[in-house]
Amino acid sequence: MMNQAPHCHESAVRSDNATAGNEGSIHLAVTGASCASCVRSIEKALSGVEGVESATFNLAEREAIVNGRVDARSLIQAVEAAGYGASEITDEEQASDEKEKAEEAYYRKLLKEMAIALALGVPLMAYGVLGGEMNVVTTGERLFWLLIGLVTLGVMVFAGSHFYTGAWKSFKAHSANMDTLIALGTGTAWLYSMVVVIAPGIVPELARHVYFEATAMIIGLIDLGLALEIRARGRTSQAIKRLLGLQAKTARVVRKGEEKDIPIEAVQIDDIIRVRPGEKVPVDGVVTEGHTSIDESMLTGEPMPVEKDAGDEVVGGTLNKSGSILYRATRVGKETALAQIIAMVKQAQNSRPPIGRLADTISSVFVPVVMIISVLSALVWYNFGPVPQVAYMLVTATTVLIIACPCALGLATPMSVMVGVGKAAEAGVLIRNGGALQQASKLHTMVLDKTGTITAGHPEVTEVVSRNGFGDEELLKLAASLEAGSEHPLAQAIVESAQARELTLDSLEGFNAIAGHGVEGSVKGRALLFGNYKLMQDREVDLGDLRTRAQELAAQARTPMYLAVDGRAAGIIAVADPVKEDSVAAIRRLQKLGLEVVMITGDNEATAKAVADKVGIRHYFAEVLPDDKQNKVAQLQQQGKLVGMVGDGINDAPALAQADVGFAIGTGTDVAIESADVTLMRGSLHGIADAIAISKATLRNIKQNLFGAFVYNVLGIPFAAGVLYPFVGILLNPVIAGAAMAFSSVTVVTNANRLRLFKPQEESA
Repeated sequence: MMNQAPHCHESAVRSDNATAGNEGSIHLAVTGASCASCVRSIEKALSGVEGVESATFNLAEREAIVNGRVDARSLIQAVEAAGYGASEITDEEQASDEKEKAEEAYYRKLLKEMAIALALGVPLMAYGVLGGEMNVVTTGERLFWLLIGLVTLGVMVFAGSHFYTGAWKSFKAHSANMDTLIALGTGTAWLYSMVVVIAPGIVPELARHVYFEATAMIIGLIDLGLALEIRARGRTSQAIKRLLGLQAKTARVVRKGEEKDIPIEAVQIDDIIRVRPGEKVPVDGVVTEGHTSIDESMLTGEPMPVEKDAGDEVVGGTLNKSGSILYRATRVGKETALAQIIAMVKQAQNSRPPIGRLADTISSVFVPVVMIISVLSALVWYNFGPVPQVAYMLVTATTVLIIACPCALGLATPMSVMVGVGKAAEAGVLIRNGGALQQASKLHTMVLDKTGTITAGHPEVTEVVSRNGFGDEELLKLAASLEAGSEHPLAQAIVESAQARELTLDSLEGFNAIAGHGVEGSVKGRALLFGNYKLMQDREVDLGDLRTRAQELAAQARTPMYLAVDGRAAGIIAVADPVKEDSVAAIRRLQKLGLEVVMITGDNEATAKAVADKVGIRHYFAEVLPDDKQNKVAQLQQQGKLVGMVGDGINDAPALAQADVGFAIGTGTDVAIESADVTLMRGSLHGIADAIAISKATLRNIKQNLFGAFVYNVLGIPFAAGVLYPFVGILLNPVIAGAAMAFSSVTVVTNANRLRLFKPQEESA
């Protein structure tokens, strides 16, 4: 319901050097937007500019995001031609700070205007309620009310001019909005009252009632509502403010052997940067020297600090807890993970779920329809109403105009989306758009890729079983010497296990990989054969009781591999990808949220069953090739299910794209931000459960807001038109309508802010 917030001009940094034909996203601050009907007008104006691919306007933030090959000047001109003001935002943090200051100034301005309007309206209303004469009969009364009328005009100019200028701009652009309704309602009441005072003879004697108090009270109450809305709305942007606050202002770079502090904007790729204990990491990079622990909770939601050594990646905006490190910058400016996250959260907050488009569609025709209803109401009262018809006609027409302002309707969806997306970001969950936010709440089935999602994704040696005179360490040393040159994950697990035991590997001769079976080679003159049961069968190696032991290990989700030395079985080395510590609890949360959880893996049937049993999953697909995962998701969809797919965002891209909602799971800078509808900044499945819980809570909140706004308008208009009068003799006072309209938006904003207190863990408890 907010009008013409002047901060929209001041909070943006205008780009006078905007180059034509820039490909990408342009952010605009828009002024003059006051209600849901403005949203459609602004988006229509922006979409009409050549080169625009998509344009969304967020009424709650008064910001538009435009994608396509277009320049900012053309967009600004289009918005201005539609009757609104616009300026480009080029520096999000600066714009946020300036916007906050400007909103505070605008808040104080509204309170001053409200005080002035109510200083006139309240005494006048009290005078009328206490039995004061509001009808104009004598010359003395005419002079008195003429003075009051002129004072009221001053109030309209000082405290309500934004409504009238907004209505005029809207009229020139051949549209109608909230300002139109307020200007018509208060303007009509004032004009009628002035006619009564100046030329009472043309008005029936019983209808010579003045309504100056209604004009002043309505303007004062709506200004108060706007001020309260600004105060409440400011809390919804906490997530973006928090993310912007993570950005360091300076960086200590090492150049030519000297350390010096420079602005963050001056950091270049490959700069060596020093970060001391307690300081923020300025930009993304790779540690070159030192050891420390980094608190990444502000990005990933993980509370435990992460140890960092040379070669490890660090993310800009995270907090260095203990040691001093040097690192090489790899991403700066808008390329850093934090900058991309801020851009993604902003984009998502500005997007609308499908349920929100319903409100936009209705609002686009709502104001003209209300104006027609107001005229029809006036005609009915004038032709069929009791004496004085003119007075009743004026009251009902004005009340309909005032109570029907669709401000709450316009705020219902974007307020909830802003808070919900921000809440998810705080939990390390990045939701790409409003559509994904809504769809996630409706999912029936969640498909989980096993490796790296349910399991750690890093195979480890779990058992070494030696036979025929070989010791465990000797067995592991031989196998590791044979596998030292292989890049296969299982081979690397064996080499890492030998290194952890500080075993010295021997040189290898005559290495040969046997496709689908294993490897062979020679170490210190001994012929080694290492692989699966099929390989041992082909080479006629007698396994004895090792075969039974291998089957037992396979049933426990281990991958057993046999080692033969000079044609004799030496033992088994079993490798497994361990289940993440919190996978069982997270899967249980998903099931409590009403989701059927399905596992998909390329592993054999026995391993897949063992993992599924361990984590409590009943349905799974085993031995699925990477290219076939998409088909499995499609099969589930063909059964009429809405399917979510969880993968690493890169290898599972086709399946993620096929799913109704794709979830990319990863950690820190490894997140493939562009690969899915929802991206997790941490590697835990709890992030999926959090995302689903937040999605359900947000959609529930949107429905509450829309229901309240729709019911308010649908029920309010008949009451305002006077349907109760024939039955109980009651007409709704325009002042009451103004107060109700003013506080309806505050109610919507307050309800949306309840989401900030939502705890996703409790949703599935």
